Amino acid sequence: MRGNFQGKSTVNVKQIIDQILISGQVSREEYMQLTSAILSDKQITEEDRRQINHIFDYLQASRLKLID
Repeated sequence: MRGNFQGKSTVNVKQIIDQILISGQVSREEYMQLTSAILSDKQITEEDRRQINHIFDYLQASRLKLID
């Protein structure tokens, strides 16, 4: 468990994104946090939204690993 998005600022979204890109893997919790962030439309920048979409694309293309 690397982070907790609920109720936190956009800085945490950036931290989650950075950690995912560095490690090459996404935990189910991080996946849910990013999904929640993008669906809630709360205080995420267009850049964050773009990076989250890239992460989802990388997961679909198996360029990132989903872990439990």
